[in-house]
Amino acid sequence: MEIVELGARLRHRRTAAGRTIASVAADAGLSVPYIANLENGRGNPTLSAVNSLATALGAHLVLDLDERSPAPVALPESLLQFARQRRFTAESARMAQDAGQSATATRERLLLAMAAMGALSAHALTEPDWHRLLDAAILTARA
Repeated sequence: MEIVELGARLRHRRTAAGRTIASVAADAGLSVPYIANLENGRGNPTLSAVNSLATALGAHLVLDLDERSPAPVALPESLLQFARQRRFTAESARMAQDAGQSATATRERLLLAMAAMGALSAHALTEPDWHRLLDAAILTARA
C-alpha cells in the first residue's frame, strides 16, 4: 500500500468516526503534525505508529500483501455533514447498542453503506436523501 492510500484510509476512518486529528494523536501517542503528514500522503510511518493509529481509531492493523484489495469508498461532503447531525449520531449509537457492536465500527459501516447507496444515484444527494437512506438502514437493521 502506498503512503497516499494509507493516508486516505486513515483520514476516512478518522472522519467517519467524527474525530479530530488532535484527539486521535492524543490516543495514539503521536504528534498532530505527524498524523497530518500521514493523512496528506507524506512521511514514512513505522508499523508501530500505524498500529497505534489503528488502535486509537478502534481498528485492528491487518498486514495484507495482496494488491487486489478494494480502495475505500469516498464519503461525499454532504454525507459527512449529515453524519454530524444529532439524529445520525443517535441512530448509529442505537444500532450499535442493538447489535452489541462498537459505536465507532457501526458508524463507519453505516456511513460506508449510505455512501455506496448514494453512489447509485445520478445526482448529488441532499440532506432529505440522506435521511431516507438512514431510514432504510434502520429498517434493514431491525428486520
